[in-house]
Amino acid sequence: MSVALVCPYSLSRPGGVQGQVLGLARSLTGRGHRVAVFAPVDRTAEVPDGVELVSTGHSTSLRGNGSVAPVSVSPRAIRRALADLRAWGPDVVHVHEPFAPGLTYGLLAARGLPPIVGTFHRSGGSVLYTLLRPVARPLAGRLAVRCAVSDAAAATAQAALGGTYDVLYNGIEIDRFTGVDPWPTTGPTSLFLGRHEERKGLAILLEAWRLLVDAGPLRAGSDGPPVLWVAGDGPETEALRRRYPESASVRWLGVLSEEEKLRRLVGADLLAAPALGGESFGMVLLEAMAARTVVVASDIDGYRDAAGGRAVLVPPGEARALAVALRGIVDGVLAPSGHEAGAGDAGGPLGGRHGWLEAGAARAAQWSMASLAERYEERYRALVVGSGAGAAVHCSDDD
Repeated sequence: MSVALVCPYSLSRPGGVQGQVLGLARSLTGRGHRVAVFAPVDRTAEVPDGVELVSTGHSTSLRGNGSVAPVSVSPRAIRRALADLRAWGPDVVHVHEPFAPGLTYGLLAARGLPPIVGTFHRSGGSVLYTLLRPVARPLAGRLAVRCAVSDAAAATAQAALGGTYDVLYNGIEIDRFTGVDPWPTTGPTSLFLGRHEERKGLAILLEAWRLLVDAGPLRAGSDGPPVLWVAGDGPETEALRRRYPESASVRWLGVLSEEEKLRRLVGADLLAAPALGGESFGMVLLEAMAARTVVVASDIDGYRDAAGGRAVLVPPGEARALAVALRGIVDGVLAPSGHEAGAGDAGGPLGGRHGWLEAGAARAAQWSMASLAERYEERYRALVVGSGAGAAVHCSDDD
């Protein structure tokens, strides 16, 4: 079977949707399918290895919902990408975030294409859904299957577009965490991965880290002072770096390669995910669990669902509460379960740090990309077998 995976966001920028598309492409290819990813690319040197790529142009940064989307909106690039897709001749077209600006609208408006599967990632209010609802609702009828990565994403899409949605989830390439050489550390180390914008909560984390450091030395037995690794960049980077400059306790890393990201996830003692809201699914939490790293995160719907009781959750936007949780983990006062540690680190229902990490890894394994690829494959095959009439198909949540 041949599958065209369409990503509206530039592959030259790290992001959750981009990562899901690339991971799914690799998994489907490994299952013997012919797969191509159609996506914007700004620098050809950053084309991912092991994936057949068809560029849909260079991206433009569009702001919306507290974030910045790197999308290609050139009409010429959209026409060229449609021609490339027709020439490539897929059996199924799988569009991620179907109503992001760019090629996705061109696909839904075009005629004579193979069945189209749409996966919705966004949760929370959407300016685009509000402004484009008169156009988007009729175009949504062109989707043969509508999927969503979480209940929150399904609810958002349903409120804007109507219809029914098959809630699958996101996937993790578990094998990519096997045999990874940990990034060396000199003391208890926390990692932030994400775009530097308000909704990701980096400003809250940096203030919490200042409170943690100002609280004084860690308990005896620590190898060195605590360190916060801050990865990524964004509109708040410059201002935050001025307020919290590079120091022995704060290291600004910039945008990481995939290899370095994996090594730092495995090397860190904990991942801090302080987002304020708008997260449909906490994929970064599950990646940390797969890397056997403790997670401290905001208590928001997307993160709570992903964590499944395997993360320390704190109220979003409360720097002092976050500082207490972070300090409790790096200082050994709290077991990773969030309970006070007892003798021999046996605190918490999972038997201390080792039991907690193993439980987290098992939780992450439930969301493997291999399993997700198999579930999408079932839907592709159903469409290809019955696509002669081009009838719309809506899967139930329990099929």
